[in-house]
Amino acid sequence: MSSPPAAEANQQHWDETLTRLLNLSSTTVKRNLELETRVAELEVELSVWKQAHATALDASERQVNAHNVQLSTLNRQISSLESFKTQNPLILCILDGDAYIFTEALLKMGQQGGRQAAQQITKGIAEYLSKEDIHVFGRGLSFWVTVYFNKLGLLNTLLGHDKCTTEEFESFCIGFTQASPRFLLIDVGHGTDGVNLKMREYLQTYSRFPQTLRVFFGGGHDGEYSSTLTALEKEQFLGKLVTLERHDDKPSELRKLCLPSLKLEGLFATQNLPTLPKRLTPLTMPGCNSVTTNGGLMSPRSPSNSSSSSEKRSIDPSLPLHKQNPPPCNEYYLMSCFKGSTCKYSHKYELTPEQRAVLANNAKKAPCNFLKNGLQCPYGERCCWGHACPNGPKCFHLSKGKCWFKGDAMHPVMQKDSQSP
Repeated sequence: MSSPPAAEANQQHWDETLTRLLNLSSTTVKRNLELETRVAELEVELSVWKQAHATALDASERQVNAHNVQLSTLNRQISSLESFKTQNPLILCILDGDAYIFTEALLKMGQQGGRQAAQQITKGIAEYLSKEDIHVFGRGLSFWVTVYFNKLGLLNTLLGHDKCTTEEFESFCIGFTQASPRFLLIDVGHGTDGVNLKMREYLQTYSRFPQTLRVFFGGGHDGEYSSTLTALEKEQFLGKLVTLERHDDKPSELRKLCLPSLKLEGLFATQNLPTLPKRLTPLTMPGCNSVTTNGGLMSPRSPSNSSSSSEKRSIDPSLPLHKQNPPPCNEYYLMSCFKGSTCKYSHKYELTPEQRAVLANNAKKAPCNFLKNGLQCPYGERCCWGHACPNGPKCFHLSKGKCWFKGDAMHPVMQKDSQSP
C-alpha cells in the first residue's frame, strides 16, 4: 500500500491533469466557435463578391451589346448613305434649355459668352467624334444645334437667382445664334410639356433619317422620353444617340439603356435652379419676324423702321411724335431698348427735353403689358408705360369692357371702392 503522502501527490497530479484537459477543451471549443463565425463571415463576403462579379459581367455584357448595336447602326447608316451621296451626313445636338442652363460666367459675358458656349459645344462634340473611326466624315458634315426652352420662364428664374441681367441674357442669346446659322434657340412659350413634346418629336423624326449619324441628346426629364427611346431601340436606331451629362449622375432611365455619354466641362450649371413665379421680360428672338414688346402696347398701324442709314433723323414739326415716319422708340428714349436694328421704331431722332417729355406723357397712356397680364413689371418705377389707367376709377371704357388697362392693379381706387360695404 502507498503511503499517505504518495497518495496525496498522485491525487494532486491527476487534479492538475484534469484541469489542463478542461482548459484545453474550453479553449478548443472557443476557438472552434470563432472559426465557425469567421467561416460564416467569409461565406457572406464570398456571396457578395460573387454577386458583384455577376453584376459586373452583366454590365459588361450590356456595354458590349450596346457597342455592337452602335457598330451595327453605323454600318447600316454608311450603307444607307450610299443612296444619299448628294447629302452631307448629319450630326445633331438637341437640348432642353430649361434644364441644361449655361453657367453664370458665360451668361454674364453676354454676346461673347453666347459665342463661347457655341464654340465649347462644337469643340466637345468634335473631340468625341474624332475618337470614332467613321471614315464617312471625310465627305463633310452638317452640324446642327437646337435648344428648346421657355424663354420667359427661364429668364425669370435667372433674374430671380441673380445669375444675369436681362441685357446679358438677350445678348447671350444673340451671340449663341449668330455663332452659326445652324445654331437655333427655339422658344416654345408657356406650358408644362412644351419642351418635352418638341424634343420627343425631334428624336423620333430625325433619328430615323439615314443621313443622321449621331444625335447628342440632353433631356431634362428622362422619364418623359421612355416610350420614344424604347421605340427607337426596337427599330435599332438607339445606337445613334449620345447623352449629354449635366450633373455627375446620369438619369436612371438613360443608365438602363447603357447609352454612351459626353460631359462638356464648364458649360452647364451643375445644380438645378428652383423655378420662381413667372413674370414677363423683354423678348426679342434673333431672326424672328413676330412683333414683340418690352411691356408697352405697340401700335399695329405704325410704319416699319426700314432705314439702315446711320444718320440722325429730323422730326417733322408738322406732325405729332406718334405720327412720325417711323415714330421714335419710347423704350429707347425713356428706358432702354435691346432690339437694335430689329426694332420697328426709330432710334435715330435727336429729341429735345420737351419732346422727350411729350413722349413720356404719351407712353403713360398705353398700358404696361406686365401689369396688364397680372404679372410683376421688372422695371418698376423706371417703366415708361402706364401702370394705372389715366381715366381713373370711373373709366367709361372699363365699364364697357374695352379699356386697355385690364390689369387688376390698374384701377386700384375702383377695387377699394368695390370692396367697401
